[in-house]
Amino acid sequence: MVRKSNEKHVEKAEHKFGADGYITVRSLTNTIEELNGKGRVFAHTTVAPHSGIGYHVHNGDTEIYYVLSGKAEYNDNGTIVPIEAGDVTFTPSGTGHGINNPNDEPLDIIALIIYG
Repeated sequence: MVRKSNEKHVEKAEHKFGADGYITVRSLTNTIEELNGKGRVFAHTTVAPHSGIGYHVHNGDTEIYYVLSGKAEYNDNGTIVPIEAGDVTFTPSGTGHGINNPNDEPLDIIALIIYG
């Protein structure tokens, strides 16, 4: 199967988890069945300049980010860590995270949320 670029679900979300600005989420899978029931998100997400994803806790699932381009401040369960292209973040169930992009350039990440 091939999913063409124009077949992806695209969503613009403002003030995600209370953060400033907006993000754009391009779903790489269009249904939960495409992840064989093992997860709920596989997406290419852009965090706009001076925007973020507010701190939130994961319960029952784990989220992994792979940074494609840009730089940002990652809240790793209360510790602020700079991230940039090539970095990977891991937020297991029971812990929290968030991202702040204070820069003039967008941050592009791949986000994967798996159950467990």
